[in-house]
Amino acid sequence: CGRPRRCLRRCLLLSRSTGPAVRVDPPRAGAAAAKKDARRSRQEKEKEKPPPRRRPLMSKPVDDVYLTWLYRRPCYQLEQAVGMLKRFQELDFTHPKQFVYINVFLDMALQKKKKVDPFSSNVTLPHRFSDEVNKVLVFTENEQEAEVAREHGAAIVGGVELIKWILEDEIQADFYVAVPAIMPKLIPLRNKLKRKYPTTRRNSLGSDIPKMLQFFKECHEYAVEDENIIKTRIARVSCVESS
Repeated sequence: CGRPRRCLRRCLLLSRSTGPAVRVDPPRAGAAAAKKDARRSRQEKEKEKPPPRRRPLMSKPVDDVYLTWLYRRPCYQLEQAVGMLKRFQELDFTHPKQFVYINVFLDMALQKKKKVDPFSSNVTLPHRFSDEVNKVLVFTENEQEAEVAREHGAAIVGGVELIKWILEDEIQADFYVAVPAIMPKLIPLRNKLKRKYPTTRRNSLGSDIPKMLQFFKECHEYAVEDENIIKTRIARVSCVESS
C-alpha cells in the first residue's frame, strides 16, 4: 500500500523545512525605557495641572453651630486671650493653676537658601510663674569655691569624681556650670551632656559662681522644634493680667 510511504515522505519534508527552534526574548531594555518615559510624561502632566481652587474662607459665622474649617481662624490680643482662658477654666472646672502655653513661629530662612539651625536657650522671665527651682551642678576643685556654691543653693558640688556617676546616670541635674580651671578634665562629659556642657556661650562657664547659680536656678529653658517653632509655657491661668 502506498499510503505509509506517502506519510513518511510528508514527515521528512516537514522536518527539513522547519529546522531547529530558536528562542527569541523580548527587548527588556527597550520596555524599561518606554515605562520610564511614560512615567515621566505622566508626572509632567500632573505638574502642569492647575492646583485645585479652594473656596475662600468666610469671615464670621452667623449661626451658633457651624463648620470651623469654612471660616477664618479668629485672632485675639494677648490680654483678651488670657481672659478667655480664665472664663473657659471656670466653665470646664479645670485646675486654676494650669500652665499657659505659646507657639512662636520663627523665620529661619537666610540668604542663598540656607536656614538657621534649630537652637535652644535660657531666659529669665520678669514674673516667675513656678515655685520650682532648677537643680544646678557646679564643677570645681577649689574648696572655697565649693563652699560658695553650696551657700548660694547649688544642688551638687564636686570635681572629677562626679564624671563617673554622671556617665552612669547616677547623678543628673537640670543645668551644669563650671569654673575655667576644671574644664580640661571635663572633656569625657562633652558627648554625654551635649548642649548642657558648660560653655561661655551659654554663660555656664565662668568664675562668678553666685551669678551663674542665680541665673540657672530661676531661668526658663526653651528650644526650637519642628524646624521653626518654639513651644513653651509662659504663665499660669491664675496669674493676673498685669503680670
